[in-house]
Amino acid sequence: MDAQPDTARLFLALWPDDAVRDRLRAWRDAWTWPRGAAPVHTDKLHLTLHFLGNLPAARLPELLDGLTVPVAPFDLQLGRAALWHNGIAVLEPHGQPQALLDLHARLSDALLALGLVPEARAYRPHVTMARRANGAGMPQSGPEIDWAITHYALVESRPDGYTVLKEYR
Repeated sequence: MDAQPDTARLFLALWPDDAVRDRLRAWRDAWTWPRGAAPVHTDKLHLTLHFLGNLPAARLPELLDGLTVPVAPFDLQLGRAALWHNGIAVLEPHGQPQALLDLHARLSDALLALGLVPEARAYRPHVTMARRANGAGMPQSGPEIDWAITHYALVESRPDGYTVLKEYR
């Protein structure tokens, strides 16, 4: 669902640099996609921290400030392909660093302070490779991705793509 003219469709994400994005693309391209699958375009590959949904655009200044939380640098190792039951093809981390879970929790607290409700389901960090991918041929291995995390981003999903509104370091 696209945002309405007076709303912004927002999410918080780990936003890869070009080198990490190239390795993510290599993983995506190693899959065999069934007819009808929708691989994620290279410039949209990211790891979501929180999906905020459609919010009034008038709240953007408040959100830009209110979503500032400390981020301690950490390393994230990606390299496990999975196909979830709902046809979502993903690349998962080999583990969940405590610093990632702490960042997710601090952002949950920031959302609550802004009067927003974080998703109730358990956090499952991943990079979506494709949607409608039931029956995809999953690669057994690919390039290990060592992603040095130093920041996160507030991103707007627009009909013409994603726009990073602010990077938090």
